[in-house]
Amino acid sequence: MADRVVIVGGGPGGYEAAHVAAQLGADVTVVDTDGLGGSAVLTDCVPSKTLIATADLMTEMGGAHELGVAFHDHEGDAAVGVQVDLAQVNERVLALAHDQSDDISRRLERDGVKVVRGRGRLAAADRVSVSLADGGEDTLAADAVLLATGARPRVLDTAEPDGERILTWEQVYGLTELPDHLVVVGSGVTGVEFASAYLSLGIEVTLVSSRDRVLPGEDADAARVLEEVLTRRGMNVLSKSRMASVARDGDSVTVTLTDGRTVEGSHCVLALGSVPNTADLGLEEAGVATDDGGFVAVDRVSRTSVRGVYAAGDCTGVLMLASVAAMQGRIAMWHALGDAVTPLDLSQVSSNVFTSPEIATVGCSQQAVDSGDIAAEAVTLPLSGNARAKMQGVKDGFVKLFCRPGTGIVVGGVVVGPRASELIHPVSIAVAGTLTADQLAHAFTVYPSMSGSVAEAARRLHHV
Repeated sequence: MADRVVIVGGGPGGYEAAHVAAQLGADVTVVDTDGLGGSAVLTDCVPSKTLIATADLMTEMGGAHELGVAFHDHEGDAAVGVQVDLAQVNERVLALAHDQSDDISRRLERDGVKVVRGRGRLAAADRVSVSLADGGEDTLAADAVLLATGARPRVLDTAEPDGERILTWEQVYGLTELPDHLVVVGSGVTGVEFASAYLSLGIEVTLVSSRDRVLPGEDADAARVLEEVLTRRGMNVLSKSRMASVARDGDSVTVTLTDGRTVEGSHCVLALGSVPNTADLGLEEAGVATDDGGFVAVDRVSRTSVRGVYAAGDCTGVLMLASVAAMQGRIAMWHALGDAVTPLDLSQVSSNVFTSPEIATVGCSQQAVDSGDIAAEAVTLPLSGNARAKMQGVKDGFVKLFCRPGTGIVVGGVVVGPRASELIHPVSIAVAGTLTADQLAHAFTVYPSMSGSVAEAARRLHHV
């Protein structure tokens, strides 16, 4: 008899786990509440990066005159500007999100995975009870359970979203007209991504940051470059400014800061972090341990404190990335079903901030080096000297590499620039494969290319 696997949640942690479990011959059921793909596909990663794709095009068009390109109307007169139809943009955003969800559904069906629409909760370590979407209850027996219920935007009593003028990042896709002045509260990855995107769409943007710089969790050099670019393009960044409340009055919103200052705008996007979807999940009754924030505690093979119960994705709070959620889910199934498994290694995770320019990182950080947590040598190479960058009018950005002294093994890197999410890949391969800077440098790169700067930075780490 095949192992019975029940997965609660249809996001990346859930549906990727389902594919692995089906491949290993298990009888797999996914209990899905909000739509396959979860928030990553329907309200977060896919929609936001689709919006950012339009913003990137606007950024490129803004620099077209430097490359000798001018815009003219049908009568030959010089065009005075380029406008965005936000209703059309958001229509495309939502259509692509639902198309991606449909693709996931077809793939699961192809693999023989059963999908149950409803809300699942642990009835015991080997049972999941489901409140079915069309009414009624069901109970699913399981040899292994995976909890992949995700997280949702954090909101405050003093800043409650209304879905029209005061918005979470999941609600912005209902906008049909460009805001006159958008106030973004929160300078972490989500807040800065939206602030950068809407700035590129031609909107006045004020970013409220409680810290002394944007992206406090990212490489300080990279954050400095990004903040310089954003302010040069007209963004108003309010550093060391903590939000106390947000209130709406008709067609305007007022953000009140803790020092008494106020910022008025037409709309406000709240980017205050996330809270896990773990309430009323039956965790306490089943003995599944959580931390003070409500996140499910897991080890490096996704096991919870209860035998046979695993967890993956944002509900664990390990590292809130879709790629990490997917890997946690796969690892859980490999472990539960007796396949070969390598524990999760966060030192090999690559991530990207989809701003303009992008910031991509992998492996050890400058902060870890500066604090003495890891011994590494570093080299930083500005993109301004790269031939391809010059051709494309790119002036901002850099490649930074870290390697071990003595051995020269690459242990991390940072790329700031256009499509940094693609440029970080060779560095990720070097980190995962414990390659030396010399090995990275000796691989051929195309000339001219942005990736040439990765090889050049590696050459500068060569020791005689």
